[in-house]
Amino acid sequence: MAASELYTKFARVWIPDPEEVWKSAELLKDYKPGDKVLLLHLEEGKDLEYCLDPKTKELPHLRNPDILVGENDLTALSYLHEPAVLHNLRVRFIDSKLIYTYCGIVLVAINPYEQLPIYGEDIINAYSGQNMGDMDPHIFAVAEEAYKQMARDERNQSIIVSGESGAGKTVSAKYAMRYFATVSGSASEANVEEKVLASNPIMESIGNAKTTRNDNSSRFGKYIEIGFDKRYRIIGANMRTYLLEKSRVVFQAEEERNYHIFYQLCASAKLPEFKMLRLGNANDFNYTKQGGSPVIEGVDDAKEMAHTRQACTLLGISESYQMGIFRILAGILHLGNVGFTSRDADSCTIPPKHEPLCIFCDLMGVDYEEMCHWLCHRKLATATETYIKPISKLQATNARDALAKHIYAKLFNWIVDHVNQALHSAVKQHSFIGVLDIYGFETFEINSFEQFCINYANEKLQQQFNMHVFKLEQEEYMKEQIPWTLIDFYDNQPCINLIESKLGILDLLDEECKMPKGTDDTWAQKLYNTHLNKCALFEKPRLSNKAFIIQHFADKVEYQCEGFLEKNKDTVFEEQIKVLRSSKFKMLPELFQDDEKAISPTSATSLGRTPLTRAPAKPTKGRPGQMAKEHKKTVGHQFRNSLHLLMETLNATTPHYVRCIKPNDFKFPFTFDEKRAVQQLRACGVLETIRISAAGFPSRWTYQEFFSRYRVLMKQKDVLSDRKQTCKNVLEKLILDKDKYQFGKTKIFFRAGQVAYLEKLRADKLRAACIRIQKTIRGWLLRKKYLRMRKAAITVQRYVRGYQARCYAKFLRRTKAATIIQKYWRMYVVCRRYKIKRAATIVLQSYLRGYLARNRYRKILREHKAVIIQKWVRGWLARTHYKRSMHAIIYLQCCFRRMMAKRELKKLKIEARSVERYKKLHIGMENKIMQLQRKVDEQNKDYKCLMEKLTNLEGIYNSETEKLRSDLERLQLSEEEAKVATGRVLSLQEEIAKLRKDLEQTRSEKKCIEERADRYKQETEQLVSNLKEENTLLKQEKESLNHRIVEQAKEMTETMEKKLVEETKQLELDLNDERLRYQNLLNEFSRLEERYDDLKEEMTLMVHVPKPGHKRTDSTHSSNESEYIFSSEIAEMEDIPLRTEEPTEKKVPLDMSLFLKLQKRVTELEQEKQVMQDELDRKEEQVLRSKAKEEERPQIRGAELEYESLKRQELESENKKLKNELNELRKALSEKSAPEVTAPGAPAYRVLMEQLTSVSEELDVRKEEVLILRSQLVSQKEAIQPKNTMTDSTILLEDVQKMKDKGEIAQAYIGLKETNRLLESQLQSQKRSHENEAEALRGEIQSLKEENNRQQQLLAQNLQLPPEARIEASLQHEITRLTNENLYFEELYADDPKKYQSYRISLYKRMIDLMEQLEKQDKTVRKLKKQLKVFAKKIGELEVGQMENISPGQIIDEPIRPVNIPRKEKDFQGMLEYKKEDEQKLVKNLILELKPRGVAVNLIPGLPAYILFMCVRHADYLNDDQKVRSLLTSTINSIKKVLKKRGDDFETVSFWLSNTCRFLHCLKQYSGEEGFMKHNTSRQNEHCLTNFDLAEYRQVLSDLAIQIYQQLVRVLENILQPMIVSGMLEHETIQGVSGVKPTGLRKRTSSIADEGTYTLDSILRQLNSFHSVMCQHGMDPELIKQVVKQMFYIVGAITLNNLLLRKDMCSWSKGMQIRYNVSQLEEWLRDKNLMNSGAKETLEPLIQAAQLLQVKKKTDDDAEAICSMCNALTTAQIVKVLNLYTPVNEFEERVSVSFIRTIQMRLRDRKDSPQLLMDAKHIFPVTFPFNPSSLALETIQIPASLGLGFISRV
Repeated sequence: MAASELYTKFARVWIPDPEEVWKSAELLKDYKPGDKVLLLHLEEGKDLEYCLDPKTKELPHLRNPDILVGENDLTALSYLHEPAVLHNLRVRFIDSKLIYTYCGIVLVAINPYEQLPIYGEDIINAYSGQNMGDMDPHIFAVAEEAYKQMARDERNQSIIVSGESGAGKTVSAKYAMRYFATVSGSASEANVEEKVLASNPIMESIGNAKTTRNDNSSRFGKYIEIGFDKRYRIIGANMRTYLLEKSRVVFQAEEERNYHIFYQLCASAKLPEFKMLRLGNANDFNYTKQGGSPVIEGVDDAKEMAHTRQACTLLGISESYQMGIFRILAGILHLGNVGFTSRDADSCTIPPKHEPLCIFCDLMGVDYEEMCHWLCHRKLATATETYIKPISKLQATNARDALAKHIYAKLFNWIVDHVNQALHSAVKQHSFIGVLDIYGFETFEINSFEQFCINYANEKLQQQFNMHVFKLEQEEYMKEQIPWTLIDFYDNQPCINLIESKLGILDLLDEECKMPKGTDDTWAQKLYNTHLNKCALFEKPRLSNKAFIIQHFADKVEYQCEGFLEKNKDTVFEEQIKVLRSSKFKMLPELFQDDEKAISPTSATSLGRTPLTRAPAKPTKGRPGQMAKEHKKTVGHQFRNSLHLLMETLNATTPHYVRCIKPNDFKFPFTFDEKRAVQQLRACGVLETIRISAAGFPSRWTYQEFFSRYRVLMKQKDVLSDRKQTCKNVLEKLILDKDKYQFGKTKIFFRAGQVAYLEKLRADKLRAACIRIQKTIRGWLLRKKYLRMRKAAITVQRYVRGYQARCYAKFLRRTKAATIIQKYWRMYVVCRRYKIKRAATIVLQSYLRGYLARNRYRKILREHKAVIIQKWVRGWLARTHYKRSMHAIIYLQCCFRRMMAKRELKKLKIEARSVERYKKLHIGMENKIMQLQRKVDEQNKDYKCLMEKLTNLEGIYNSETEKLRSDLERLQLSEEEAKVATGRVLSLQEEIAKLRKDLEQTRSEKKCIEERADRYKQETEQLVSNLKEENTLLKQEKESLNHRIVEQAKEMTETMEKKLVEETKQLELDLNDERLRYQNLLNEFSRLEERYDDLKEEMTLMVHVPKPGHKRTDSTHSSNESEYIFSSEIAEMEDIPLRTEEPTEKKVPLDMSLFLKLQKRVTELEQEKQVMQDELDRKEEQVLRSKAKEEERPQIRGAELEYESLKRQELESENKKLKNELNELRKALSEKSAPEVTAPGAPAYRVLMEQLTSVSEELDVRKEEVLILRSQLVSQKEAIQPKNTMTDSTILLEDVQKMKDKGEIAQAYIGLKETNRLLESQLQSQKRSHENEAEALRGEIQSLKEENNRQQQLLAQNLQLPPEARIEASLQHEITRLTNENLYFEELYADDPKKYQSYRISLYKRMIDLMEQLEKQDKTVRKLKKQLKVFAKKIGELEVGQMENISPGQIIDEPIRPVNIPRKEKDFQGMLEYKKEDEQKLVKNLILELKPRGVAVNLIPGLPAYILFMCVRHADYLNDDQKVRSLLTSTINSIKKVLKKRGDDFETVSFWLSNTCRFLHCLKQYSGEEGFMKHNTSRQNEHCLTNFDLAEYRQVLSDLAIQIYQQLVRVLENILQPMIVSGMLEHETIQGVSGVKPTGLRKRTSSIADEGTYTLDSILRQLNSFHSVMCQHGMDPELIKQVVKQMFYIVGAITLNNLLLRKDMCSWSKGMQIRYNVSQLEEWLRDKNLMNSGAKETLEPLIQAAQLLQVKKKTDDDAEAICSMCNALTTAQIVKVLNLYTPVNEFEERVSVSFIRTIQMRLRDRKDSPQLLMDAKHIFPVTFPFNPSSLALETIQIPASLGLGFISRV
């Protein structure tokens, strides 16, 4: 098919654009050959006429179909060109937030300028072991591919990371190294991978700096070789560096910084160890303040300094060397502050005692005067003489800067060498992976020598890259047997020849540097003369004679010649270096000792960088002249050599390419600048890769993939059994041009654009099929609609006609009703008229009669009022006359009384004035009286004046009053007489007027009252109605309130229930967390135990290797037994109380005990090794050591006895207190002899009970102390005994076997003689001591007889006492006896302390014996109590039948006696007996050599557990503690040994998990505890253990079961993991739904069920296998549920993690496949009755992810539905799935960015884990619910196949 045929209407193309680089447009009409203009429609809505180039007539690039946009691999695109690549990267970066994309063999990494959660250890684990095309592009995928190819092909690998500054090269290289360190681990315990990672902070601090483009820009290139051993574990590393930018040390541009280490030093200047450096703020130094930006936002330089120092320490750089490094760096800073003063134009000086220079000289340890001199002068040497010439200020400043740069470069080189030494390994390196972090192609406005070297290096790397890509293409074609055609690709060898060949640019530059008067201008002229017009890649700028242009592979670059010679020479004054070499500071000369040659090759000028190569292994030797030539090696020459070495290394490895792209220059997160991106894509070779791929056959499909994808284009007759032939036939029909495709062995190769054409045909076919389906469905829908409409019309007609009939009948009824209404209405009108007339007549009559009655009434009322008026007037006249008479009489009385009062007042005044009287009464108060008298006199005077005035006024008033009164009386009389007559008339008239007004008012009031009454009545009726309504409303409100109260009560109940459920869930979660922590500790314990066993085996091998003839017995069993006894003793003494109170507290002691056991075992192994090496000399030392210990032992025993005597004294004092309390009690009882005293509620009785309880508590405390003392003694005894248990015969036997020659035998004979003499002396001393002890024992026997008599008497007395007082009496007696005996012997042996000490020892032994007896009695009591409970139950069952025949009186009268049933000595069934020596044989046949498969099929499930328990029962029956311990210990250790040996076999692990649980259940079921005996039969209760409480062994077995369960989970995870991804994700369970998309060069695993591919059926078969094995082994159903839940969690977690990391799996069809697969798993659960196991819930995140792929993702409602639906997924997982969602067909739509942001906004308040992936290694905490067995032990038969004939049934 011709390319022009694809330019049809609606086809989309790319056209150039100055802003966006490329714009998308759509054709408005078909293109026809010969058209000069294309009519296009832009995406922004404009129409455009695009003119074609008349010369080339090239059509614009076609755009890829939407389903190919966003592909993981750019080579999967059908149209491979620049706009397609740019658009694909932009869509992935902006829309999907994916920063990695494959481009063939290249990984393109775009810097997001944001921290992304895609580099955690869970992501590393997810990529580990995966194929590169199976997962989304990632730096970890490239690292995994390199690691896998290194192991598979046994060939060294390289990862080449390149890009601009700020593109993320260093971070990418760092993550690749982290991946290798995490995946491979280290081959030794030195943690080399940590050292490799620790080199990063050091190199970043001394080699990275802040630039305008990057805050952490690497200013040097580096190649790190990570070495691996034969097992591909990291053993070391080596680093090479290139082109350090030394100019940054002395100069920084605006907004840039110097190297980080300087600012870290300044930030840490206040530390005590840095005070000697005299540092300060970074702005105080010239070398750190030039950029004006000393601080990086978000970076703490002080913390970074701590990290740098920590990394130095980890790499073995000592503190002294670190301080030396910091001294040199501080010296550089102070050197930068050295200032110069000009004396004239050609000379300068430094001020005297210049402080910065003084500090520099002190730090460097050099002479101040000498350094000051050579900073201002230089030495010139000629053939005959040497001159010292002063230099100018500018030259001195440049020389100072050159010296600073040189020192820093040498220090950088020294640090790199020491890092390499720390990373070097003594183990031989088998292979390595190199990581090259190097600068990309650079072009600036002004390009100089640095850019020239960088671009030269990139030319070499690009050539290597092109050759590798070309080689891969050729290999692919050859492999598929495709006819090979030469692909034309850009060869940059001419450009490289221009630079490095003879008479090339570098050669001419070196030649010019050798010339005495060579300058940049003369060098430029030589370049023009040599290459201009001769080489097409070399050009001269038009307007410059000091620049040249080179056509590089990426772009043309113009270089300025100024500074090239100076930077290439890179000179430093030799005299200054000599001063530094003579330094007293030892480290400084070390920097220059390997540089005795020229100074220039290893240093750079102020604007240059320097290459740093590895030092040669052997120093070259030669003539002085030859060394002088070596001195003159230039920077360019050195860089060319190091670059050739690098290329040789890269060519010897398999390269992997990472191209880092900088999306914008402003460090904005997820912002894509198309212009900058295209520049970098062109420069880094990505587009060249695309061009090479597009030139051949870029699209490659396997035959099966092609058939699956394009099956829709085939007819049924075209499909053959041979897929290859089918594809050939179809392609010949579809694509007529056979040059557009080629058929390989396994693949079909297509030219560019052919896949798009096939996709168009497929889409057209699907569209036609859709149209046909739509046509059929629409016709069917319309027919159904017509039938519904016809049926509806008939129904409407029927209803309309019925309606009309009903309306006519209604009309007839209304006519008849109207006639009747008229009749009744007319009758009503006539009746009403008559009633109105009659009512009017009655009203007239009533009014007339009322008027006449009112007139009569008024007349009578008028007369009655006149009589009343007369009565009131006459009464008023009589009352006024009476009032006047009374007033006159009262006035006369007042006057008379006033006169009499005045007289009396005068008399009193006279008496008051008489002073004599007062004198008589108050003698002695004359003074006061005189004062008072004066006051009285003054007051009297005033009073008199006032009285006179008052008297005058009264007289005047009285006279006037009399006059006025007389006048008034006269006038009143006349007036009254005149008014009497008129008053009567007026009063009568007023009364009449008032009566009329009252009458009118009464009428009006009556009307108002009537109106008010009517209104009140209406209001009352209204009020009543309102009240009734309110009442109904209140009733309704009451009902609603009641209903609401009920609902609230329900809600409260529900909320309480919810809270209860939540709290229960939280408690369950906490419990599970505690279980998980405990089980993780157990897992760690088992890991350390395995590690310990491995170490033990290694130690055994180390012991056996030097002495091959020596053999010793296997001590594994005994050592394990000792370990277990040690742990069980700790559990018995310490852990049991902790278990009963807090189950989680036992975790810490468990770890500590493990540590102690390991430490103990290691020391034992070391001692054994030492014993074997020292031989006979060792035996003599042991004898001497044993003697010394025997001499020291009495001293130790004496100290112990002193401690015990103190404890006894404390006991005696406490018992004295008890005696005093008892005496008080007796006194209380004797004082009151009334019967009420001893009553239960009496005070004395309460005191008695309190005393008894306190006594019992004290006894318990004392008993515990005795037990602790006894345990300490026993442990000390056990620690001492093993040292003396070795017998001489065993030692001699082993020693004789070791000795081979006669000399050794003679020495041994002499040693034996000396040993015999020593033993004879010891035997005699022991005999004497034994005789003395026998005599002492005889005396003790006599005393014990006497004591026995006394005890019998005391016993008889105690029996007579009440039970409560017996304990106290016996205790009191014992204390008294011991006290008297102690006092007696103290007096007896007061003169002989040795005898007294021996007596105390014997007393101590007796105390121990008593304690042992007490403990035995306690055990006997516990045993008897258990028996008593069992027999009491039996008696209760027997007495139930007899109770009916016994009367109640008999029951009451019969006394209750304690039941004492003797132990029956008859046969005990359900036990197995074996001899002690057969224990190892029992364990071997039953555990070590047992085959689970045969036992599971042919025998009873759990048979080994039953047999072991029956053996334990017999040992319990015999009361043999040692036998029980030995059997249980051997069982546990043997199970561990079997699991260690066959731990990868699922059947073995499942078998022993089942048997361990059954053994644990048996120990519980037959323990005798009531909680475990509920389901037992009476016969099973008889089989309970009677002598031993094995609770601590149950705990050990439970821990063992947890370890086996965890091992089982690991085994099934290893089996299931390879199946999960293939079966759950890749395999198409529903064929034809998913389809296959083009995948490019990085092929993913095929989803077609080829041979060897796992499917869902494989997983189900494996699950069936697991389930059947567990059921056959008789595993508990609850435990099976937990295993199934764990399996389903692993399936769900691994599937979801791969889904989140694979963009090709996130589609609608894949969601359907996943949901179908999950439904199959649920169906499996239903078939196995495991739906309630919780397994389905573990798949919930996967189910929700599948639903998320299938739901609509457009509107806000969809977003709300997604947020509510995906509650089991985290926010990060939801957003990741939406970003990865990719349409497989054109009918699907992508998820918009706005929709994803809406989801993020809605989920921002959700608090969940930020972790992206699920923890697939998580193991749920396991529990072992008690599951009793109904199997009777006596019915179990032992098969002969087990080989247990030596045990017998009892």
